Amino acid sequence: MRNEMMHRPVVKEELVDFMRNKQKKIEGELGLIEEEAHEAGVPIIPHETVVFLQFFLNQIKPKNILEIGTAIGFSSSLMAQYVGEDGHVTTIDRFDVMIRKAKVTYERLGLTDKVTLLEGQAAEILPTLTGPYDFIFMDSAKSKYIEFLPECLRLLRVGGVLMVDDVFQAGTILDPIEEIPRSQRTIHRKLNQFLDTVMTHPELTSTLLPLGDGVIMITKEKELSE
Repeated sequence: MRNEMMHRPVVKEELVDFMRNKQKKIEGELGLIEEEAHEAGVPIIPHETVVFLQFFLNQIKPKNILEIGTAIGFSSSLMAQYVGEDGHVTTIDRFDVMIRKAKVTYERLGLTDKVTLLEGQAAEILPTLTGPYDFIFMDSAKSKYIEFLPECLRLLRVGGVLMVDDVFQAGTILDPIEEIPRSQRTIHRKLNQFLDTVMTHPELTSTLLPLGDGVIMITKEKELSE
């Protein structure tokens, strides 16, 4: 089923087209997986976010990465290219269909030793993890971002970065809730709560980027107060 929220650009369409089609493509098998996903309408991060991740991870050189929301395993496979020989990616998903597809992706790319897929509810799995992680990528149920935030911040090392995808709700995040379709109002309310929390937190630094449906980058400046 087509998700209209994924097809409403939050910046000018010609700029979106430029960012998605003019920036360097991924080479090799991972690039083929990206192309196949787009052709099949499988939801993965858009190419402008791919290019940003490549640039950013190459700069910070993380060793341990946590992802919440595996989908077909594309983004975790991309991130696995940047953790070095002794680094690792841990990813969480609860959907059987996606779990099966992600396992196929890891097999296809030879990443079964580089990526650990934890199957189940993130709310139950996150408290069992110890971290610390240098980089956390959250791209799961948008209404759960505020719920997962405390555990993400606990697991993130001081100076580490939490990147959260799809925070603009197809550009409607600032619209009055009365103008939001009823089916999207819970997401709208909780995304606003999430953004208010991280953007005003005294021990966090954050910046918003108009990539895809909006990205927020969050850094934990010091160990958080209880």
